[in-house]
Amino acid sequence: MKEILAIVPARGGSKGLPDKNILPLAGHPLIGYSIRAGLVTPAITRVIVSTDSERIAAISRSYGAEVPFLRPAELAQDHSTDLEVFVHALHWLRQHENYHPDLVVQLRPTSPIRFVQDLEACIQRMLTSEADSLRVVTPAPVTPYKMWTVADESTPMQPLLTLDGVPEPYNQPRQQLPTIYWQIGTLDVIRPAVILEQNSMSGSTILPHIVSQDFAVDIDDYSSFLRAESIIKVHDCIKF
Repeated sequence: MKEILAIVPARGGSKGLPDKNILPLAGHPLIGYSIRAGLVTPAITRVIVSTDSERIAAISRSYGAEVPFLRPAELAQDHSTDLEVFVHALHWLRQHENYHPDLVVQLRPTSPIRFVQDLEACIQRMLTSEADSLRVVTPAPVTPYKMWTVADESTPMQPLLTLDGVPEPYNQPRQQLPTIYWQIGTLDVIRPAVILEQNSMSGSTILPHIVSQDFAVDIDDYSSFLRAESIIKVHDCIKF
């Protein structure tokens, strides 16, 4: 049996939406939904939370997650990266438990809309492929071929992207431009060696798993929090 580790990263500080990781969403703290996603997905064998907060740690344990360590404060700053957090977690588990998972699943608390079938499908794809990682993506609501870089209003702006064979893609109908996808925080599946040896959260070979825009939520303010709550209440996603 493969060892699949789910890590829920949840630092204590949040300026945009204070204490967002533990704000009650449809009656349960936001982080609880990511923990539950890991616990109810058959392929996932272990769920841990990486946090610097004793309060988040206590709530996480009450919802069934392990919190084997508290994250160092220097890895819980505004500019701390996922890579730093995951390297720390994997090194800690190796050094203290001789624990070596086959795959690592990132479950961000800020993207709580998930379905078990998606998690299972993503993990199984990684187990049967040689890809470095897999990320959930959704069709982009706007096309970057109609985006510009602007230095200031006194100088001409420049198109963000060019398109081979199309001299002015920004003047073309959207339907004639390539479909573009943007990554959301629902789920990442990564090989530990990519994190520890390639010093990357993705590697160079990244599989997509496409989901509907209807379920693409990344909570960073109160309006997105309310949108997530409204979706959870009416859809058969992972919830309590």
